[in-house]
Order: sequence, then structure tokens, then C-alpha cells
Amino acid sequence: MLFAGVDAGGTTTRAAVHAADGTRLGHGTAGPGNPAAHGPAAARLAIGQALRRALDGLDPALVAASVAGVAGGDDAFAATLGRTWAECGIAVPPRMVGDVEIAYAAGTAAPSGTLLLAGTGAAAARFSGRTVTAVADGLGWLLGDEGGGFWIGRAGVRAAVRALDRPGDDPEVRLPDHPDHTRDRAEGRMGRAPGAGLAYEPLVDLVSAHFGVAGEPRRRADRIVRLAQADRMLVAAAAPLVSRAAAAGDERAAGIVAEAARRLTATAARLSGDGPLVLAGGVLTTDGPVRAAVLARLAGRQVRTARDATAGACWLAALDRLGDEAAHERFTALAPPR
Repeated sequence: MLFAGVDAGGTTTRAAVHAADGTRLGHGTAGPGNPAAHGPAAARLAIGQALRRALDGLDPALVAASVAGVAGGDDAFAATLGRTWAECGIAVPPRMVGDVEIAYAAGTAAPSGTLLLAGTGAAAARFSGRTVTAVADGLGWLLGDEGGGFWIGRAGVRAAVRALDRPGDDPEVRLPDHPDHTRDRAEGRMGRAPGAGLAYEPLVDLVSAHFGVAGEPRRRADRIVRLAQADRMLVAAAAPLVSRAAAAGDERAAGIVAEAARRLTATAARLSGDGPLVLAGGVLTTDGPVRAAVLARLAGRQVRTARDATAGACWLAALDRLGDEAAHERFTALAPPR
């Protein structure tokens, strides 16, 4: 008896297959699987590719139950997934839930608690009896998702473009003096790069390299703007650069990190209640400045970190069929964070 799980997000789709004892037997990845952001056809294709890769070498007829966590899914897309499962040789269609349900399940077996999710997007959800009873944010890259990967990437690119537009100006975001920053300025590491007309700032250099631009500051800014408008996912992909720049002492990047942590914890605070607080999504499960800043703001809370959301999806599928809460640790213990 096998159990399949899918985590279809705005950047990557992952699928996994576990045995009834929790052992992972297969794993596959593909492109974005969010139908609201990328269209149902592209999302279905990505999910099907990831699922087929996870099933490679396995008998799909043995899959007894599946859970698909899909960001941006609806009832019509659930029916589409049923056809995809049939094409993959799985007789029973999946139970489609949101990405928040599988992320929470990847962090705890507790039926009640709170999830704070920050991947490409950002949201918080309150659970009671494993049912979502309230949601905060999750309003999408254009109007919400404050503190999530797209928000961070956009803030970083925006700060870099503004610096290129006004070379030599002081950073817009200023933090209290820190010994490292003071020493950097005293030793000239935050001073002007010779002949560049622009202060040396790691964030500007990293963003410029990310977009593949060089040359005079204003020309770089114009090129970044055109590329960002043509492909918003390039903006989302800039989020890790903000953390790298902050670690290097860049004041603009440090300010963005602090503001992202403030916004994320404020979102979680809107849904206070008993039970653990699960951190999920790449922004919050990867060690770095944003995770550290969020943990500092959550000091005193019962905080847990979600592991691979596909493992949470597989455990939910097994729970639907076997009703074995104790299996949670077996399903998620060996699955790496995602």
C-alpha cells in the first residue's frame, strides 16, 4: 500500500510516494504548479511531471490514497487533477487541499495550532481539528504576501534600482549603529567604489549580477526594470540575495530583513491560540537572517519547523486511510526541510 503527496507551489512542484510504514520510496520535482499564478494547463503539466517522476519504478496501482496541496487551486482544478492521476495509473483521485494544510502537517501532528508560511508567498492559518478556521494574508504577490519571498525579492530589487538611480545617496533604510557597520564605514568598505560613482553595497552588486547587467548606474537600473517587468519570477528569485547582502553588512538589506520579520510575525499574531506555531516555506525553514529575525521575535512561543511538505501530504493521505496519528514521525523524520 502506497501513499502519494504533492506540494504544488508558485516556484516549484514536488511529489513524493511513501510506504505505509512512512518510508519514502520516490520523489520528483517539476516547475510551478500554482494554477492561479501560472494557469491551469501549465500547473497540471508540472504536477503530472512531478508525480510521474516520484512514481518511477513503482506500481501506481498500489497507491491507496493521495493528498495534493495546491496553492491557488479550486474545485475545477481538483477535477483536473483526478484526470491527471488516472493518466498516471492511479485509480483513486487525490484529496486536494491548500498549501497551508500540508505545510502544517509537515511540522506537527497536533490537530490544533497555527502555521506561519513564507515561501514565494506568505500567509498564516489557524487550525482546529486539522481544519483551517482562519487565514491571514495569503493575498498574492500583487496585493499581499507581506514578508514572503516575492515581497523580499521585490524590496531588494527596488532598493537596488533606487540606489542605482541616485548613486551616492544614503540608504533609505537606516538601522541603529552596529559595531560591524561602523567598522565597515571606518575602513571604507561601505565607501565609494573608485570611479563607479556608487557606494559599494553588496545588495546592488548582487542584484546587478542576478539580472546580468553592468555599466553605468542609470543604464543598469533601466535594464533591471525592463527585465523585472517582463518576468516577475526573476524578482522573486532575488529574495536570497537580500539575505546574503544583509549578512555582508548591507544596511538596505538588513532593513528589509527586519521589516520582513516584523510583517510575518504581525500576520501570525492575528491568529493567536493554543498549540504549536509551525514555521514553513523556504524563507522560514532555511537558516539565514530572516529565519533568525523571526525566531527572535517569537521567543517564548512553542515553535516548530515544518519539514518537506510532500511528507506532510503523504502522512495526511495515510491518516485518511489508516487513521494513524503516531505515524507522523515516521513519515516526516527523514524528509528534509523544503
